[in-house]
Amino acid sequence: MPTIGVSIAVPDPQGAWLQEFRVELGDATARHIPTHITLVPPVEVAADDLDAITAHLAAVAAGAAPFDVRLHGTGTFRPTSPVVFIGVIAGAEGCIGLASATRSGPLGADEEFPYHPHVTVAHHLDEDLLDRAFVELAGYEAAFSVTEFWLYVHDEDHGWQPTRSFELGGTASA
Repeated sequence: MPTIGVSIAVPDPQGAWLQEFRVELGDATARHIPTHITLVPPVEVAADDLDAITAHLAAVAAGAAPFDVRLHGTGTFRPTSPVVFIGVIAGAEGCIGLASATRSGPLGADEEFPYHPHVTVAHHLDEDLLDRAFVELAGYEAAFSVTEFWLYVHDEDHGWQPTRSFELGGTASA
């Protein structure tokens, strides 16, 4: 059964810079995790369901309008979860709407935590490294337009692979 995720990719150069920050901080798995805002967290699905999931995501994208995102500052989910993130301070409503729509139909499931749009910059690291990320990126800012989201499939050797994009107000492309 493949493991998939649905996310908004943070475009380069911001995405590449934040990914390299994670790697240099000591998160070796970050090499295989493109910088993103999660819409649907990792979930195992039956291979036979991928066509229905793709059709569902295409319908969600077709009904959604592009929007702008502004990232700023750091936050954390500690002590509940060992995560430091960059906050979404503009465009959160667009992210929430996409997350709600994508997490319905064939991707509908009960969530462990309420949805909170963010960009993870440190995860499952020692407390001192989490603190370092929190402090060093406290003034981080970036802005970009969201015109699409992506279906990712996890590959054991190569990590999260962007498999298909879904253009907002448009159609899916490989």
